[in-house]
Amino acid sequence: MVNHKLATSLMLCAAAVLTAVVPASASTAAPTASPLVAVDCSSNPQTRPGDFLLACGDGNNRLVDLKWATWGPNSAVGSGIDMVNDCQPYCAAGKFRAYPVTVKLDRPETWQKHPELKHFTRMQLTYTGDRPAHTQQEMTYALWG
Repeated sequence: MVNHKLATSLMLCAAAVLTAVVPASASTAAPTASPLVAVDCSSNPQTRPGDFLLACGDGNNRLVDLKWATWGPNSAVGSGIDMVNDCQPYCAAGKFRAYPVTVKLDRPETWQKHPELKHFTRMQLTYTGDRPAHTQQEMTYALWG
């Protein structure tokens, strides 16, 4: 009789724990946010890309060695190198020059091509040292999507 009472008590305790834990965890679950990506000119969605092609037509401008300090729901901030072809004397014979930059991505929107994703629609580059000829210290670009 003692063993039966002990078994019944243990089962009731286990049932009480399960009913208390399962609904609580289900009700406090955070909603799943849409994944946030940067879309390059080839329509490749990337999260925290290590490199990012800016000049699609000729490949003469690319961000490399990107390191992201933040990647949040409204913006992303990182740093890297802007590799730009100097096109001297013409682009096919030009040399790629490295310019350190900070990168900010913002203005996320739902991506029309893949509505389950959000993508950043603007990129701001700030040159932290030398910069390419005829380029401002801060440049803003609309991103693909």
